[in-house]
Amino acid sequence: MKLVQYILRKIIPFFLIALIFVSLILNLVDLFMNLNKYMEMNAPAASVLKVMLLYVPKTIWYASPIAFLFSVTYILSDLYSSNEMEALFASGISLLRFVAPVVIFAVICSFGMFFLEDFLVVDSLKQKNELQNELLGTVKSNNNSNVVVQSDGGKLIYKVQKYYDREKSIERCTFLFRDDEKNLLAIITSDNGFWSEEENRWVLSGANQYTYENNEITLTSPETKYLEQLTDSYEIFKRANLDVESERVKDAKIYIDHLKKAGLPYFEPQSVYFKKFAFPFIFLISALLAVGVTGRTRKNVLLISLCLSLVAVVLYYVFQMCTMVLAKTQFLTPFMGAWFPDIVFLIISIILLKYQRN
Repeated sequence: MKLVQYILRKIIPFFLIALIFVSLILNLVDLFMNLNKYMEMNAPAASVLKVMLLYVPKTIWYASPIAFLFSVTYILSDLYSSNEMEALFASGISLLRFVAPVVIFAVICSFGMFFLEDFLVVDSLKQKNELQNELLGTVKSNNNSNVVVQSDGGKLIYKVQKYYDREKSIERCTFLFRDDEKNLLAIITSDNGFWSEEENRWVLSGANQYTYENNEITLTSPETKYLEQLTDSYEIFKRANLDVESERVKDAKIYIDHLKKAGLPYFEPQSVYFKKFAFPFIFLISALLAVGVTGRTRKNVLLISLCLSLVAVVLYYVFQMCTMVLAKTQFLTPFMGAWFPDIVFLIISIILLKYQRN
């Protein structure tokens, strides 16, 4: 228990200091990149400060793995250079036993990164981008007009004249229902509709149903069996393609399911979706790499160990970029495009730990 307290008391405070420092640098970089535009648009200082505050969760999310890598490398290098590690080894304490609390802490933080992004970072980043675009005069809207979307392999077709993203509503819309052979079953028209979170479908008002039977067109009220098929999310009507990386897991999955149903390309967004689960484990990989490469030299322990750790993590990022491109071009499955770097570098970390001084 004393060993657990000893190593965590050394690493955690240093990690928090490094985290604050790195996240502050990232926030200042974003500020200085847009400072001239803020001044040109006479943006209020209070609004600019609010943009910086809203960006804090994302900078923490970005900075956490690097800060943890630096803190683990620095503390272990200091212990090696002061011969404290040699004393631990001589007393019969193995390296894995000594760093086990660090690894467990890294696993907890990996899960924490996932939930931090899904429940806080995504929303705060959206608010930050909206406010920043407003201050810079580059307000973007996801409203759309004259949208035609097919779903369920072409058995259901949406035609919407106006879509309003803020209200999640549609106007002057037409829905075509077809059977497996693409024969027309019914057409429903509506003045407007809105997305119901409770029913998880579109709720229409002023709707009429037209059916063609026996060479006659019949006008009736919409049948429930057709209305219950209107379950495609509001995401399908947005002006731009949905950026899966900046959406919550639930919304991203809805969007990908729609792409599959509509027969549209989905490899790239699905690989980004799986990356949401895979990338947080960079926290664990950073810890294992830091332990695996630290203390391999007798001289300049800190400098060499830090350089090796940074090189290893940079290689991870580069390798991940390559696998994501391969997933986009369908040379790899979306799952492998996201998880393959984690698997490879986890194996490398285990090999480094196996041959580390113990």
